[in-house]
Amino acid sequence: MTARVLAVLLPLVLAPLAFGVIHRVKARFAGRQGKPLTQIYLDIRKCLGKGATISRTTTWLFRAGPTINLAATLAALPFVPLGGLPAAVSFPGDIFVFVYLLAMGRFFTIMAALDTGSSFEGMGASREAVYSCLAEPMLFLALLALARHSGDLSLSGMLSAVSAGSWLTGAPVLALVTVALFLILLAENCRVPFDDPNTHLELTMIHEVMVLDHGGPDFAFIEYAQTLKLWIFAAVATSLLLPAASGVLAWDALWGLAGVFAAAAAVGVTESVMARLRLTRVPPLLAAAGAFAALALILVGG
Repeated sequence: MTARVLAVLLPLVLAPLAFGVIHRVKARFAGRQGKPLTQIYLDIRKCLGKGATISRTTTWLFRAGPTINLAATLAALPFVPLGGLPAAVSFPGDIFVFVYLLAMGRFFTIMAALDTGSSFEGMGASREAVYSCLAEPMLFLALLALARHSGDLSLSGMLSAVSAGSWLTGAPVLALVTVALFLILLAENCRVPFDDPNTHLELTMIHEVMVLDHGGPDFAFIEYAQTLKLWIFAAVATSLLLPAASGVLAWDALWGLAGVFAAAAAVGVTESVMARLRLTRVPPLLAAAGAFAALALILVGG
């Protein structure tokens, strides 16, 4: 019971810290000291203390979008194990609930952007919708390969079935799925090379342009949901790459945390050594992720 509670409680508290790790790694690559690791906590707290300006032309969708997005992300979090800690909620077929909860959060973020009536935000929303249409089938393919490999249709079950010994017998399958999941992590979290969260150029913005009109607590919800979403995908990917279930609660928790922060560091390194791709180059890269996942599914099926 304690392990299941920790698998939810640790992300709720530490998810923003993973963003701090990304910023610190990028700063070190650029030869700078960088922001404090806890800067995102301060930003969220500052936004929570501010008021929000709501345009009279928007409807309830604009105000509800950030809240529903955060609620959907929070609802998806209990399905994800952390290192050797089991997921708080698990049942056969929960991978479909997990994926569609994340999709619901994205849907209402897009609807909130469209509700402003701004062509600028509409452009970002349309790009986000296109990316989601490409990324979600790839995520399903990767999860189905894992389901076939483990013989389990629950996210926690398929990840807990992976052990160090699994890499000796099924290294090609696990390696392909891990690479596919890392590419999907970058796409779903709007990171380089798919998107650039730091850009302010109109023609290059995707996710950031959708949330430009939000402020105050609504923007804090958006920022916090983003940190949780990064944590979720990092925890799934590193559960494959760094499997561990020692049975010792503290060790399993520390191993899971180390995996998530290592994934955050990998995101920071990726953003430091390569540039954002042109929009026309993004679909082929997502297709490559799908090809990796499909090949893994074929290999495990054979």
